Amino acid sequence: MSKSAIAALLIVLWMMSAAFAQRMYDSTGRSLGRVEAERFYSASGQFIGRVDGERVYDNAGRQLGRIDANRVYNASGSQTGRIDGDRLYSASGMQLGRIDGDRLYDGSGRQIGRADGLRRMQMIVFFYFFM
Repeated sequence: MSKSAIAALLIVLWMMSAAFAQRMYDSTGRSLGRVEAERFYSASGQFIGRVDGERVYDNAGRQLGRIDANRVYNASGSQTGRIDGDRLYSASGMQLGRIDGDRLYDGSGRQIGRADGLRRMQMIVFFYFFM
């Protein structure tokens, strides 16, 4: 394969990945941001954080916390939340929200957001660390 064919293929793959970025919206339909691979961006396109394995980092590379199985921890290692199926809880056990398909709800059942094509774990990361 020629260098120009390889370059063209790489450009097409890059454009496809940008075209298929998953998006987050608030309850009114306003864009909150997008996820490309394991990187999170604001609605204006600014990089706001990333996930590396189970660890979550902000845009400056500081660790915000981690998700270990069904527990959520802050940067200092204290448990800040818990995941039970599609329900999200605080460390004290209060229900903070739930995920139902592509929709996010707060603890009182009010829809607070929607996600197009995000994986469940990406939605949980966004809920706990970027909302």
